[in-house]
Amino acid sequence: QVQLVESGGGLVQAGGSLRLSCAASGSIFSIHVMGWYRQPPGKQRELVAVITQGGSTNYADSVKGRFTISSDNAKKTVYLQMNSLKPEDTAVYYCNVAGHLLDAWGQGTLVTVSS
Repeated sequence: QVQLVESGGGLVQAGGSLRLSCAASGSIFSIHVMGWYRQPPGKQRELVAVITQGGSTNYADSVKGRFTISSDNAKKTVYLQMNSLKPEDTAVYYCNVAGHLLDAWGQGTLVTVSS
């Protein structure tokens, strides 16, 4: 069984920064991709950023230049540094880890950006 533990969400003013972390543990054979998704209030879940085991990254257009995804493969941990936060970044943020026979989701962490 795989567990993902997220941390780092909270309330921040517009223009501020937060750093999310997600640590994976359990029966993990190999990880191919780690990523962050978010679900704004009343909307569907959407991709924020992903990073491959090799370090390739992909970002949603809405966060390019403001958010940075990184990972520590040895620790099976993925991070999301969020700068210049906007009220429209308010959402529940979920981490995802995918690999061989693996597609796991975190419990979600709430990020609220006040104007």
